[in-house]
Amino acid sequence: MVYYFLEGGAFMWPILLTLVFGLGFVLERAYSLMMSGIDSNAFYNSITDSITNDGTNVAKEICSNTQGPVAAIFHAGLSKTDRGIEEVEKAIQNSGAIEMAFLEKNMIWLNAVITIAPMLGFTGTVVGMIAAFDAIKAANDISPAVVAGGISQALLTTAFGLIVAMIIQTFQNVFVARIDKLILDMEEQSVRFLDFLHDLKKK
Repeated sequence: MVYYFLEGGAFMWPILLTLVFGLGFVLERAYSLMMSGIDSNAFYNSITDSITNDGTNVAKEICSNTQGPVAAIFHAGLSKTDRGIEEVEKAIQNSGAIEMAFLEKNMIWLNAVITIAPMLGFTGTVVGMIAAFDAIKAANDISPAVVAGGISQALLTTAFGLIVAMIIQTFQNVFVARIDKLILDMEEQSVRFLDFLHDLKKK
């Protein structure tokens, strides 16, 4: 692999940098999304039990000590319970929008790597083909030995650029699926929580 990397020429280095850059954000997103996941049903039950038996302050404390978007929107809603259900709904909606933005943070950089890596590879391909034709011109010969170096460089940069894009694309697809699941979970639990507060108010 190192041999092929070195044979690819100067454009292999910026392609490698895009891979390192992309993997850095992959690690950040993986850790962040992993920490955002909780057992939302168990959390919902603990919050509703706390509100019923101990009051909203204890429930807010539980939310503060729990990570994830569900805990954040519950905390936002509980902070407005003294102002009525409508204010609670607004607080949950606003908090939900913030949490969605947080879940999708830095995904744009993964998109950038997916786009830029193949472009660098194709640019390396063009440079390699130019080198091949320059070699033909200098040697005044079109034999395979004359053009092999330039064509090899051209193909290697394209291959490595596409490989980098495929690696990052795979991680991005996994993250998008995870984000969609977290957002759906957040919306479902917020509806359940609002229904619980409505029922509590009627009592």
